[in-house]
Amino acid sequence: MAVIAGNFRVGPDNGRVVLKTGRVGLAAKAGHDLTIAITRWSADITVPDDGDLSAATVTAELDLGSLSVTEGTGGARPLTDSDRRDIQATIGKILGGAGSSGGGPAKASFRSTKVIPSAAGGAIEGMLTLNGRSRHIRLQVTTPEPGRYRASLAIVQSDFGIKPYTGFFGALKLRDEVAVEVEISTQPA
Repeated sequence: MAVIAGNFRVGPDNGRVVLKTGRVGLAAKAGHDLTIAITRWSADITVPDDGDLSAATVTAELDLGSLSVTEGTGGARPLTDSDRRDIQATIGKILGGAGSSGGGPAKASFRSTKVIPSAAGGAIEGMLTLNGRSRHIRLQVTTPEPGRYRASLAIVQSDFGIKPYTGFFGALKLRDEVAVEVEISTQPA
């Protein structure tokens, strides 16, 4: 695969970032497994002029105030627009001004510390900052076609001081682990 050197800025116009939640507890059948899109985000990718991917860097900023429920599966009944609004309001209460010392909109950021290329994609290691806490994470990356990348990881909310949602007096709980999926294209549209 040919490597293209340069600086690339990606965001919602040429990629997507989604969170996938699951549920547990006695009332788990009443709730929904959710797919939630982050609609405002940007990432900068720099590949050195010599094309050495192991020396590449990745940074990202994610506006958690832009979370949008796109899908809800399972549950006792289909997810309604009213349910989506209620869920988004609850997310806002849980995240509040997380990640901002001034109490502003919740944000998350990522800064790579190591890129590990492989023929199939590789991995990107770095620091994720969320809710004022930083943790080392590892994104597994695949390359389905030249210039297109998919990355995935699981984050544990409690590692970042976030208490997972509970409802029905604790009988319905959001799993502590949330799957994160990223897809980007560095190809011109």
